Amino acid sequence: MLLKYWIGIAVILSLLNSCGSSSGLGAQTVQTTGASVKKTSYINPVFEPILADPTVVRNPQDKLFYAYGTADNWGDGKGQRLVSILQSRDLVHWTWIGAAFSTKPNWKPAGGIWAPDVVLLNGKYLMYYAYSTWGDPNPGIGVAVADKPEGPFKDRGKLFDSKSIDVPNSIDPYFFREKDHNYLFWGSFSDAATQGTYGVPLDNDGTQVPDLNKKFKVAAGDFEAVVIHKRKDYYYFIGSKGSCCEGEKSTYHVLVGRSKNLKGPYLDQKGRDLAQRGNGTLLLKGNDKFVGTGHTSRIITDDQGNDWLLYHAMDPKRPRVSTGGNRRMLLLDRVIWKEDWPTIDGETSSVVEKVAPVFK
Repeated sequence: MLLKYWIGIAVILSLLNSCGSSSGLGAQTVQTTGASVKKTSYINPVFEPILADPTVVRNPQDKLFYAYGTADNWGDGKGQRLVSILQSRDLVHWTWIGAAFSTKPNWKPAGGIWAPDVVLLNGKYLMYYAYSTWGDPNPGIGVAVADKPEGPFKDRGKLFDSKSIDVPNSIDPYFFREKDHNYLFWGSFSDAATQGTYGVPLDNDGTQVPDLNKKFKVAAGDFEAVVIHKRKDYYYFIGSKGSCCEGEKSTYHVLVGRSKNLKGPYLDQKGRDLAQRGNGTLLLKGNDKFVGTGHTSRIITDDQGNDWLLYHAMDPKRPRVSTGGNRRMLLLDRVIWKEDWPTIDGETSSVVEKVAPVFK
């Protein structure tokens, strides 16, 4: 009888150790040299209902991550959240903590606050954001500043608009710092003569563009949502193509090229220049469970040296919220480097439980 009792207890403990929570998150414990090491796992999405066009920054003091996304109405009766802010310790468990703005910036009469990029520079948190409407003939990019990653962010106004810098669809800003110099990259879909993704130098504070004429082109106008990542001897261009926001019909996917010079040329694995339309090496696409996969964060390295990307995608069976807006959830996947090229397992979003990032 006693033996059966202990066998029963062992079975129960084993089941508890192997089961995940109702959200799909699980944990397992392994023994190594007498010490217990806990490895957590996750399953996509890591946040819902919406965090579109995500950007992530880490507070060096408390080691917490903060994610920001395009202003959206979740259809919960609370109206539009003017750039949602999420908080996390591990890139997996996220909590909504507020909005970056209480009111829209006033340098443009109408539009949405899209695709923020938040960075820590000179002790301040800078938020670059796009201000645009669908089909806007003159969208622009502004910057806001905060002392803390949770805000509040104070708007510093417009950096430039499409007309002043002569780049159509000037949205999707991305900050990059190289050898004590600051740059802003941006651009979105267009087939106009001056279309494309561009970069331009910023001032030392990152809040002004000293000379709009110093812009340089790095990719064609079939890309948007640029990310530039430096690794070893290469700069990597990561960008999205396809339709971002057609619900279950969305075709967003992510492609990559690389260069030994920040200003390019960026070439795909076949040696084709991304400045010409139709080029790029596939990094990430949708599947039966997730569509519209794209607009990635910058690459984040965990404490074990593994690299990760956050991005948005939709469930084709539940692609919209009650307002009709796209239900762009937050997803996470590991980047695996093969012969100095970034890859994601299967070139698609993970749909099963995966080992999570490790942060101390």
